[in-house]
Amino acid sequence: MHVPIIARILGLLLMLFSISLLPPIVVASLYGEQTQHTFFLAFAITFSIGVMTWLPYSRTQIELSTRDGFVITVLFWVVLSLVGAVPLSLVDPLNLSFTDAVFESISGLTTTGATVITGLDELPKSILYYRQQLQWLGGIGIVVIAVAIMPMLGIGGMQLYRSETPGPVKDSKLTPRITETAKALFIIYVTLTIACMTAYWLAGMNLFDALAHSFSTVATGGFSTHDASIGYFDNPRIIFVSIFFMIISGLNFALLFFAWNRKSLRHYLRDAEAKMYLCMLGGGAVIVCAYLFFTHTYALQESLVHGLFQLVSIMTTTGFATDNFSQWPSFLPFFLIFLSFFGACAGSTGGGIKVGRMMIMAKQGLGEIYRLIHPSAVFPMKVNQRIIPDRVADAIWAFFGVYLAVFYAIVLLLLASGLDYVTAWSATAASLNNLGPGLGDVAHHYGQLNSFSKWVLCAGMLLGRLEIFTLLVLFTPMFWRR
Repeated sequence: MHVPIIARILGLLLMLFSISLLPPIVVASLYGEQTQHTFFLAFAITFSIGVMTWLPYSRTQIELSTRDGFVITVLFWVVLSLVGAVPLSLVDPLNLSFTDAVFESISGLTTTGATVITGLDELPKSILYYRQQLQWLGGIGIVVIAVAIMPMLGIGGMQLYRSETPGPVKDSKLTPRITETAKALFIIYVTLTIACMTAYWLAGMNLFDALAHSFSTVATGGFSTHDASIGYFDNPRIIFVSIFFMIISGLNFALLFFAWNRKSLRHYLRDAEAKMYLCMLGGGAVIVCAYLFFTHTYALQESLVHGLFQLVSIMTTTGFATDNFSQWPSFLPFFLIFLSFFGACAGSTGGGIKVGRMMIMAKQGLGEIYRLIHPSAVFPMKVNQRIIPDRVADAIWAFFGVYLAVFYAIVLLLLASGLDYVTAWSATAASLNNLGPGLGDVAHHYGQLNSFSKWVLCAGMLLGRLEIFTLLVLFTPMFWRR
């Protein structure tokens, strides 16, 4: 492990992030708010820390190793979460404790969307904008953004990209060079955000809300500028715009890249994961909408609108709401949370285990059943006409096993802190899947939880965002051996 190069890159990334604290100052000035000084102070603190970390090693020229990439990724997310909490803890209208400020910051950057803040409708616009911006930055992955727009790093970035990109396709590249790949992802992300903002505006949102909600929609984050979330607008056009862009943002960004470059949607029709993802959304929507209608929870039109929206929102791990789904009848609330474990596609901004992993595990399970019937037969496992190596399948099963172990360890810790089982189970699912809303005491917000529970959930959000292994690998003795 090379401490100088780690410190140099970390300092550069912190200086880059400090720039994101300037737009809230502009927003505060436009709306005549008194929060400019707070955000400028946060900018000065963040930039200064970055300079002091970078300056002693500014001329260091060492090749970045895989271990360095893991350390930088984890350190940056931890440090960024702490720095991102500075303005939240300093702004007077919020009066957040250190724990709550860090929780809100981590929730934003990991695109979880769990919040400890209430009374959003009365908060200054600059604070609301800052929360949304945190999710937007976290959505594409701040490390990928940094590699895309900071070629002055002067070193290969593939190690960072592998550590940051979600899903089981970490070694795939859209272009021959990692810098070009990151730029392509960034351009697609910005274009999608602009399109979403325009659609929201045309559907009836004011410009500020359209911008703010486009940030959290494309990032599948779920933060809103209103306590009632998307339900505040009570506008079917806005709801369907949100549904469309949540679905698109839950697809693999590589497919968006190919569709953009080749002006064709054939890749969506050929990709097994995308087809499974869309089929699950369609099948799940039929179940939810039909159950809402036949239990007389809503009339037919409302059942279709609320059922489809909430199904898409939860499965893509966005976490927007049009109504309190935790009060829906029978199994529906648990069914929705269950779908968040599948999450979105690999290579998207969504959370969860990922549909691609679930698909490969299902194929391997079926293969084992076939072998019981035909012990001597060979059943190669294929996805998109390609044979999946045993190494990949084994890694996915290992991930799933560790995921379950971590999940229930967090549940037990939350139960030990005094939470009831429904709250503990759903809060764990919401944090580890980067979902946001839960059931029980966390159906609306997380503000009433004790500090210990919030720190446990902070760890869960980071584990979920970093795909568990990226963080856990740092706690293994082998990682630190030379």
